[in-house]
Amino acid sequence: MPADKTVKSALEALNKALNQLDNAVDRQVEASRNSTEAAAELDRMIEDRGRIAQELDAAQDRSNRLEEANREVSRRLVTAMETIRAVLDR
Repeated sequence: MPADKTVKSALEALNKALNQLDNAVDRQVEASRNSTEAAAELDRMIEDRGRIAQELDAAQDRSNRLEEANREVSRRLVTAMETIRAVLDR
């Protein structure tokens, strides 16, 4: 009977070890899946960042052009007002 207990104990220990191994494999597969999903999300975020950076650069360029146009319009208005004053003062 002691040999039966030893074999039974060994089988129980083996079964427990196999269950632990199965659980570890499941955790590893899930971690790998999560890692893959995280990498894909990071790739999407990097693409979004690049697109947003380009849009920001374009908006900044447009803003700079509008500011320059505004300065030019303001300069022309001042010139026109000075010309009108000079004509009226005669």
